[in-house]
Amino acid sequence: MTAWEMENLDWLSARFYAGMAANPENGSKHLFLFDMDGVKMAVIKDYRRFLEKIAVEAGELLKARFNDRHKVQYKGEINLVTEADLLSEALVTERIRGSFPGHDILSEESPGTTNGSRFRWIIDPLDGTTNYSHGYPVFSVSIALEVEGEILLGAVCNPMLMELFMAEKGAGASLNGRRLSVSRMADLNKGLLATGFPYDLRQDRNNNMNYFKALAMSAQAVRRSGSAALDLAYLAAGRFDGFWELKLMPWDTAAGWLLVTEAGGVVTDLFGDPFGLESPHILAGNGLINKDLLRIIADTDPLYTP
Repeated sequence: MTAWEMENLDWLSARFYAGMAANPENGSKHLFLFDMDGVKMAVIKDYRRFLEKIAVEAGELLKARFNDRHKVQYKGEINLVTEADLLSEALVTERIRGSFPGHDILSEESPGTTNGSRFRWIIDPLDGTTNYSHGYPVFSVSIALEVEGEILLGAVCNPMLMELFMAEKGAGASLNGRRLSVSRMADLNKGLLATGFPYDLRQDRNNNMNYFKALAMSAQAVRRSGSAALDLAYLAAGRFDGFWELKLMPWDTAAGWLLVTEAGGVVTDLFGDPFGLESPHILAGNGLINKDLLRIIADTDPLYTP
């Protein structure tokens, strides 16, 4: 068992009917999670292996179709979806339903399932659809497993670079098996930040333009990749020092949130309050520049005036 599992066994037992069993081969103990009827579901490591497999499989599907001519539909003026989004989502949801038919699913492109399960899979089958549809090779697959309101596992796959970012609650974050840690950059003036803009930026003055200007003038540089999940994964890997964005959805942040915290980072909302999947905005950092980020945002008028 991991240290976190040992420290939180009572909490897990109360919430998930957790139990321990010894591996007959080496005597090591593993955490089991049970459903509401007390039926053994899987060792958390089995969930992790399953998550790794489907994240990579979905990423490979997207990579194989990357240079195809895509069928684009619009959900809003600049918010689009392609056939690749739907194929990736179908692959992931079919794998989950085949292995865990009672589990709930929350995914970007389809109505969610509400079976009343304690287990919920949160899926962005293609984060960075605009990039993908234009042939710009920056996008990802993001999948998280939530159990009784807690994100226990998260995966972000960057198929173009063959990178798989994984996080397990209490067991750290990794990239292709290598342990991750956030950066140690303490000087915002030398920091590299990332952000994005909401789809309604033309209609709503609360569109991140003013925050972008203020932070661009305070940091070494700001990048806008078009994939929030990948931005958070890069923050966990120490490639970015900070990240903020408005109006994201749970599938955008679930896996990345866990990646950052397990890599030693700090995640809040824009005002420094605790972050949750329903939070209207997010601020993440290495923990050394978060106060500076929060201070600048607090001093900035959120409403953009052209």
